[in-house]
Amino acid sequence: MWDARSRVRRRVPMIDFSKLDKVIHEKARLSIMTLLASRAERWPFQDLKAELGMSDGNLVTHLRTLAKAGYLESEKVEGESRPQTHYGLTSEGRKAFEDYLAVLESILDLNR
Repeated sequence: MWDARSRVRRRVPMIDFSKLDKVIHEKARLSIMTLLASRAERWPFQDLKAELGMSDGNLVTHLRTLAKAGYLESEKVEGESRPQTHYGLTSEGRKAFEDYLAVLESILDLNR
C-alpha cells in the first residue's frame, strides 16, 4: 500500500515530464516510431497503415509531423502497379527515440 508519509521521508524526486519528447509522445506517433525502430528496412505506407489501423489522412498527418521534426525520411519506390512511399527513421529520429526510451526508463527507476 502506498504511504504518502514514507514517500516524503524517502525524498523520491518528482518526475520531470517536460523531458519527454512531445513530438514522439503522442500515441499514434509513438506507435509509428516504435514500428520503424523495430526493423532495419523501411516500411511501405500501406504496411504502416495496416499494422497501425489508421486512416490514410491520419497516418499522413503524423508522418508529416515526424518528418518535419527530422525523425523520418521517405523514399518513392516503383512498384508493380504504382509507386509506393517507404518510410524509415533518420539517424536523428533513431537517437530521439532512444532518448525518449531512456527518459521513460529513468521515470520507472524513480519508482523502484
